[in-house]
Amino acid sequence: MENQLIDPTIVDHVDRRAGAHSAEFAELGVATVHESQGRSGLMDPAIKPLVAGSRAAGPAVTCLNHPGDNLMLLAALDLCREGDVLVVGNLAPSTAGMVGEIICSILVARGAAGLVVDGGVRDVRELRRLPLPVWSKTVSAMGTTKGGPGWVNSPVVAGGATVRPGDLVVADDDGVVVVPVASADEVLARGKARVERESLLLTDIAAGRWPGLSPELREQLRTLGVTRIPGAQ
Repeated sequence: MENQLIDPTIVDHVDRRAGAHSAEFAELGVATVHESQGRSGLMDPAIKPLVAGSRAAGPAVTCLNHPGDNLMLLAALDLCREGDVLVVGNLAPSTAGMVGEIICSILVARGAAGLVVDGGVRDVRELRRLPLPVWSKTVSAMGTTKGGPGWVNSPVVAGGATVRPGDLVVADDDGVVVVPVASADEVLARGKARVERESLLLTDIAAGRWPGLSPELREQLRTLGVTRIPGAQ
């Protein structure tokens, strides 16, 4: 894994610069952010919100665990600050219930903005009552051990996306997308511009002024050899 420390390690420092824009990224939403960074950084759609309508954005605190073990997840809790999104990865695919009511209650008490688990969660009824947005791959009552060494705040792969500590994690009903901290300002600017363009288009559509396909798309169809057959007049 890129920049992965070889020996099990806990890194205390997280570059949280991008966290200043968390609210703006949450407002843009996953689909817009994904498009605005060249359709990259999207996690597998199997990772879904536990509660419909959930939305979160914040700098990532990461942990990498042995399958069926949540020792490093517990170690990561101590490093979560207000506004962070905890991202939980595994060294191999796992569906065990790594997170339940107690862990989520700790994250609420620490002011975390959200939790993303490439694995399972449990105590679902209680989790849905807590003010912590949660995304997970599955729900499972299967418990975990606490004996596997791993990594905290090292790059992890969760849902097929690489997440580095401090990267902006944006999550909503459309899924989860990761924005590298180095490109956050640029992606935010592109996202705002996209929202502006789409707002104007929606206004035209509502007023019955949609002009049809753009000249660029018409030319694309012609280039691809798509033939249009006129109907009877």
